[in-house]
Amino acid sequence: MNSSAVSDAAVAQLADLFHLLGDPTRLRIVLACVAAPVAVGAIAERLQLSTSLVSHHLRLLRAARIVKSERQGKQVFYSAADAHISGVLGDMLDHIAEPSNGIDA
Repeated sequence: MNSSAVSDAAVAQLADLFHLLGDPTRLRIVLACVAAPVAVGAIAERLQLSTSLVSHHLRLLRAARIVKSERQGKQVFYSAADAHISGVLGDMLDHIAEPSNGIDA
Protein backbone atom coordinates (compact mmCIF):
# COMPACT_ATOMS: atom_id res chain seq x y z
CA MET A 1 0.00 0.00 0.00
CA ASN A 2 1.32 3.42 -0.95
CA SER A 3 0.40 5.59 2.02
CA SER A 4 1.30 8.80 0.16
CA ALA A 5 -1.51 8.08 -2.32
CA VAL A 6 -4.19 7.91 0.40
CA SER A 7 -6.46 10.95 0.26
CA ASP A 8 -7.23 13.09 3.27
CA ALA A 9 -10.88 12.05 2.99
CA ALA A 10 -9.91 8.37 3.14
CA VAL A 11 -7.68 9.02 6.16
CA ALA A 12 -10.54 10.80 7.94
CA GLN A 13 -12.94 7.95 7.13
CA LEU A 14 -10.43 5.37 8.38
CA ALA A 15 -9.86 7.36 11.58
CA ASP A 16 -13.63 7.41 12.17
CA LEU A 17 -13.77 3.64 11.68
CA PHE A 18 -10.94 3.07 14.16
CA HIS A 19 -12.59 5.50 16.58
CA LEU A 20 -15.78 3.42 16.49
CA LEU A 21 -13.81 0.21 17.02
CA GLY A 22 -11.78 1.87 19.79
CA ASP A 23 -14.73 1.66 22.16
CA PRO A 24 -14.40 -1.66 24.07
CA THR A 25 -18.16 -2.26 24.16
CA ARG A 26 -18.55 -1.73 20.42
CA LEU A 27 -15.53 -3.89 19.71
CA ARG A 28 -16.96 -6.71 21.84
CA ILE A 29 -20.26 -6.38 19.92
CA VAL A 30 -18.49 -6.62 16.56
CA LEU A 31 -16.45 -9.60 17.72
CA ALA A 32 -19.69 -11.30 18.80
CA CYS A 33 -20.95 -10.92 15.22
CA VAL A 34 -17.88 -12.23 13.37
CA ALA A 35 -18.39 -16.01 13.61
CA ALA A 36 -22.05 -16.12 12.62
CA PRO A 37 -25.11 -13.86 12.40
CA VAL A 38 -26.49 -13.18 15.86
CA ALA A 39 -29.62 -11.47 17.17
CA VAL A 40 -29.52 -8.34 19.32
CA GLY A 41 -30.93 -10.18 22.35
CA ALA A 42 -28.30 -12.90 22.10
CA ILE A 43 -25.51 -10.31 21.88
CA ALA A 44 -26.91 -8.47 24.90
CA GLU A 45 -27.17 -11.69 26.90
CA ARG A 46 -23.71 -12.93 25.94
CA LEU A 47 -22.07 -9.60 26.79
CA GLN A 48 -24.30 -8.89 29.79
CA LEU A 49 -25.50 -5.57 28.34
CA SER A 50 -28.95 -4.08 27.90
CA THR A 51 -30.69 -4.70 24.59
CA SER A 52 -31.16 -0.96 24.09
CA LEU A 53 -27.42 -0.29 24.56
CA VAL A 54 -26.52 -3.05 22.09
CA SER A 55 -29.08 -1.71 19.60
CA HIS A 56 -27.64 1.80 19.92
CA HIS A 57 -24.10 0.58 19.22
CA LEU A 58 -25.28 -1.63 16.35
CA ARG A 59 -26.91 1.39 14.69
CA LEU A 60 -23.58 3.23 14.77
CA LEU A 61 -21.67 0.18 13.54
CA ARG A 62 -24.16 -0.44 10.75
CA ALA A 63 -24.00 3.20 9.61
CA ALA A 64 -20.20 2.83 9.37
CA ARG A 65 -20.62 -0.43 7.38
CA ILE A 66 -18.81 -2.44 10.06
CA VAL A 67 -21.78 -4.77 10.58
CA LYS A 68 -24.72 -5.63 8.38
CA SER A 69 -28.21 -6.71 9.35
CA GLU A 70 -30.62 -9.28 7.98
CA ARG A 71 -34.23 -9.58 9.07
CA GLN A 72 -35.55 -13.11 9.63
CA GLY A 73 -39.17 -12.92 10.68
CA LYS A 74 -39.43 -10.59 13.66
CA GLN A 75 -35.74 -10.80 14.55
CA VAL A 76 -32.79 -8.94 13.08
CA PHE A 77 -29.48 -10.76 12.88
CA TYR A 78 -26.15 -8.94 12.69
CA SER A 79 -22.88 -10.10 11.22
CA ALA A 80 -19.56 -8.57 10.15
CA ALA A 81 -20.19 -6.47 7.06
CA ASP A 82 -17.66 -8.35 4.95
CA ALA A 83 -14.43 -10.35 4.96
CA HIS A 84 -12.40 -7.15 5.34
CA ILE A 85 -13.84 -6.46 8.78
CA SER A 86 -13.39 -10.00 10.05
CA GLY A 87 -9.92 -10.15 8.45
CA VAL A 88 -8.71 -6.93 10.09
CA LEU A 89 -10.01 -8.02 13.49
CA GLY A 90 -8.50 -11.49 13.08
CA ASP A 91 -5.16 -10.03 12.02
CA MET A 92 -5.10 -7.63 14.97
CA LEU A 93 -5.99 -10.42 17.42
CA ASP A 94 -3.13 -12.49 15.95
CA HIS A 95 -0.84 -9.48 16.28
CA ILE A 96 -1.51 -8.97 20.00
CA ALA A 97 -1.12 -12.70 20.63
CA GLU A 98 2.42 -12.70 19.19
CA PRO A 99 5.22 -12.65 21.71
CA SER A 100 7.13 -9.39 21.88
CA ASN A 101 10.33 -9.45 19.88
CA GLY A 102 12.09 -7.43 22.56
CA ILE A 103 12.42 -4.30 20.49
CA ASP A 104 11.09 -1.25 22.28
CA ALA A 105 10.08 1.68 20.15
